[in-house]
Amino acid sequence: MWCYIGMFPQVSRYGRWAALLGLALGALCVGPGLAPGYILLQDMVFVPDPAFSSFTFGLTGGAPRAVPSDLVVTALAQIVPADLVQKLVLLGVFMLGCSGAALLVPAAALAPRLVAGAFYVWNPYVAERLLMGQWALLLGYAGLPWVVRALIRHRLPAAALLPAAVGGFAAMTVTALTALPVALRGAIRAGTAGREGVAEREGVARWRPAGGVAGLLVAFSLPWLVTALIRPDGLIGDPVGVDAFAVRADGPLGTIGSVLSLGGIWNAWAVPPGFDDPVSAVARLALVPAGVVGFWFAWRGGPAGGEAGGQGLGGLAVAAGTGLLIACLGAVEPGREVLKALIGVWSGFAVFRDGQQYLAPLALLVAVGLGALTARVTARWAVAMALVPLAVLPTMAWGVSGALAAVPYPESWMRAREIVARNPAPGDVLVLPFESYRRFPWNAGRAVLDPAQRFFATAGRDVVVNDSVRVGDLVVGTEDARAKRVAGMLGEPVRLAGAGIRFVVVDVPGAEGPLPGARLVMDAPDLRLYELGGGITG
Repeated sequence: MWCYIGMFPQVSRYGRWAALLGLALGALCVGPGLAPGYILLQDMVFVPDPAFSSFTFGLTGGAPRAVPSDLVVTALAQIVPADLVQKLVLLGVFMLGCSGAALLVPAAALAPRLVAGAFYVWNPYVAERLLMGQWALLLGYAGLPWVVRALIRHRLPAAALLPAAVGGFAAMTVTALTALPVALRGAIRAGTAGREGVAEREGVARWRPAGGVAGLLVAFSLPWLVTALIRPDGLIGDPVGVDAFAVRADGPLGTIGSVLSLGGIWNAWAVPPGFDDPVSAVARLALVPAGVVGFWFAWRGGPAGGEAGGQGLGGLAVAAGTGLLIACLGAVEPGREVLKALIGVWSGFAVFRDGQQYLAPLALLVAVGLGALTARVTARWAVAMALVPLAVLPTMAWGVSGALAAVPYPESWMRAREIVARNPAPGDVLVLPFESYRRFPWNAGRAVLDPAQRFFATAGRDVVVNDSVRVGDLVVGTEDARAKRVAGMLGEPVRLAGAGIRFVVVDVPGAEGPLPGARLVMDAPDLRLYELGGGITG
């Protein structure tokens, strides 16, 4: 983290103070997750001693959502324990986001910057995405203010894009939604007025910086973009996901009120406790228009002293409005129909199904605005204003009320992986039950994307799972062609063996169904392991 901040020698002491505040807020939020073990929650899946595999590079499974984030984590886990990598990443999100937002505030004092930093990392968007386990998206979210800052200082944001590049496709898409309007705004301004004593730029020359930004965004997207394009079976975006992942009311203010409060997550299990309280809901909502007003002051030339400069923030307003529009598309039937039609034309438009994630630029706008507003209206109580986000969202503390608790993997998982690794026979691993999410008793019943896909993957074996997602009565179909084929063979070990399956891992014992003739290799309370192929007895 400090090495990343050190890549920006122009960062003032304000940025370092804000990074320390982010570290404190991160520790307060992650809380019990800092204990030894792994936080296993929804999409947040880290495993001990991960191995490089075809899944790591996005060559098997569904869409390459974990590219290159899994690759980076696996590489880091060769140096330090994987559970420590997870904790450092989560704390890094808070430090990067808090310091970056603080440096965007056009104010000479430290306190308004701390207000902006605190809000940017402590709001409904961050809380709900943490409960979704989407650390990779939040890594890009943390780098977003650094990207904006580089652009409005007329620099190509190569270093600033690294967090989003590690985060992968969702983080890069949200970053592109923000970076392109800011870069284009700079090009338009360059054609209408002189800049830093340079003569007015005309024609193609003034658009070159924006073209450079677009080129960087494409270059940093190549790891997941190329992987998605070269897959022989292609990728299909299920239009059902538009209804499943549309924004929803997460409190008493309805769907639009939730979205305008930076919430509205589609997953009811990702809503922090206390969101149904009307007083706190109104308080969360009130911060957003207050931030918009403050941003208007900053944009129009607010208090002097900001390193970024208020006049360079116009593109962020465009990005925030665009992100809000995308989120609201899912709130109304005509908007959902438009998205379904677009996905029918090209499956790549499925990236917009989860519209709430595009509220990230609005969160940054509000954070900067709250900082600027603090600088205008108060001085004595400015530091206390940094506590307001915590006051209106207290349940985000201590692991979001305990949801981010760390647990060890059962010993049975370790033994099963060792058995599979020692067996020289070729063949892959099938995980049952054939569902994507689990509620393990040893994980306190918290829903988590089945860790087995990463846990049992090796360089020589693929792991076949079902990546379909159930949301209420809706089922978003699997994007993995092999999983679709295997689904028709369940309960028929001979056919499974013929399809290249060597082992069957049952991580919810008793839910495997009939496996006639398969050899039971290990039977533990937490996991059963069967061998097919040469191990079939009938």
